[in-house]
Amino acid sequence: MRNEKAAIRNWTRLQSRLGRQAARSVVGSGLLSSLAGIGQAWCVAVVLGHALVGWQGAAEGSIFPAWPFLLFPALAILRALCMIQADIAAARAGIVARRRLRGEVMAAILAGGPALLRRTHSGVLASLVVDRIEALDGFFGRWVPASVLWMAAPVAILVPVGIMQPRAALILGLCGVAVPVGQAVFGIGAAVASRNQFLAMTRLQARFLDRIKGIATIVLAGRTEDETRRLADAADELRVRTMKVLRVAFLSSASIDCAMVGAFILLAVLDGRQALVMQANGPSPALQHVVVASLFALLAVPEFFAPLRSFALAYQDRAHAQGAATAILDLPEVTERPVLDGARTVNANGVMVAFDDVGFTWDPARGPALEHVTFTVPAGETLVLAGPSGAGKSTIMELLLGFIAPQSGRVLFNGAPLQTIVPDALSRVVSWIGQKPVLFAGTLRDNILFAKPDADERELASALRSAAVDEFLPTLPDGLDTHIGEGGFGLSGGQAQRVAIARAYLKNAPVLLLDEPTAHLDPVTEKSVFESLQRLAVGRTVILATHSAAAHMFKGRRIDLQNGRVVNRQGAA
Repeated sequence: MRNEKAAIRNWTRLQSRLGRQAARSVVGSGLLSSLAGIGQAWCVAVVLGHALVGWQGAAEGSIFPAWPFLLFPALAILRALCMIQADIAAARAGIVARRRLRGEVMAAILAGGPALLRRTHSGVLASLVVDRIEALDGFFGRWVPASVLWMAAPVAILVPVGIMQPRAALILGLCGVAVPVGQAVFGIGAAVASRNQFLAMTRLQARFLDRIKGIATIVLAGRTEDETRRLADAADELRVRTMKVLRVAFLSSASIDCAMVGAFILLAVLDGRQALVMQANGPSPALQHVVVASLFALLAVPEFFAPLRSFALAYQDRAHAQGAATAILDLPEVTERPVLDGARTVNANGVMVAFDDVGFTWDPARGPALEHVTFTVPAGETLVLAGPSGAGKSTIMELLLGFIAPQSGRVLFNGAPLQTIVPDALSRVVSWIGQKPVLFAGTLRDNILFAKPDADERELASALRSAAVDEFLPTLPDGLDTHIGEGGFGLSGGQAQRVAIARAYLKNAPVLLLDEPTAHLDPVTEKSVFESLQRLAVGRTVILATHSAAAHMFKGRRIDLQNGRVVNRQGAA
């Protein structure tokens, strides 16, 4: 627990340090705005002081000063411009920081791969990428500037107040020091309440996403009322925790109000008593000076506490950042790895893949998923992985894709351990086709060009022809520009697989991983898809995991797996 708190503090400090670089203009504009506000307070104090005491000019017949009436609107315009600039700069700083953080989180999620989804709910990850990072806008746009201005602005205000009324500056300083003490007391509760609120929100989002995905099963099982009640309970928990956050926020604001009222009372009593004593001697320039200085000190009180109030309001944003840090720090760390030159490009010799005594366990209670698995696939040859469900075929695929790392042994590409290959380089040398291709809403052309956006028409036509996409293309209403839905809605299973094969043709990677590519196809479509895959496999290193009897169409090596062990070999694998 202590290490976790220290990690959260270190992460928050790092983000604050990075945020201050982008928030310098916000701080400068805020400081200038406070000084302009003090200038306006001085103008008002001069006018009111002269009106209350009477104009005591240096010579008889002098007129009422006009400069306060000219300076006040000029300072008002300057202050408005500063506030506009501060808001724009704060918004820009928040956008830049959120974009950076979202990129880091997405990189960590991609680095974790499917293994991350086994221990973290997809709804939690979605909430982190969207909601939690979006909630950090206030942290970078408000908290980071406020963490500087809450000290810089009051000190800048105390200087002119101290020149005009030293006693007033002392009172303001003492009352201002009391504010951070109250903030520290309420801030602990605010951070805890905010983390609990985010936890409740995450649980609600995860539950809601699960129920939407399985709504058909819920209805068929007659569990609609039960799940509705559970969702209502989760929503009610979020409501209660949100109200706790607001309660702490109101208490935090009340501590500033108490300090500000105390400053008003002390200044009014002490300065009022001094003015009454001097008033007994009749109007004089000294009395006028005291009245103006006292009014200036009173008018400076709201300006003095304004940065402290902004700091208190922004404290909730810091609590949100600490809540987000808990989830972000739980993601896999993205580390830079050295680039393997041999695996970066497709060379004449292709890529040799080997497993050297590899072992991996998902859950110790269920035993090892792979145990002492060793095989070699020379460049340009094919290996068929056969075995029942749970034999370890998909685990081998995830190891080859770099989503997980072997717990023992080594996975080698051209003799180099897979962990030494940067993800971008690995992505360039590997193509993967699974049971169900990942297709997104858009045109068929966009889905195919996803593998190589800069492919020309000649390359695209060759991929369509090689994957036999051109056979069903005339049946589509708009050909390649036909819009399909998320997940390939509008295409049959065989057509969707051909789109995936066309992608692989365009990518032209030297290693081809096929994970049950015909699992849900009828025998006729399966045979046709395997024929297309045979053409794709020419000249490539292919590893095929399948149950299908039609796998005999792929000539090459074969190993049979059972309970994570190699039980039979055909060829020299």
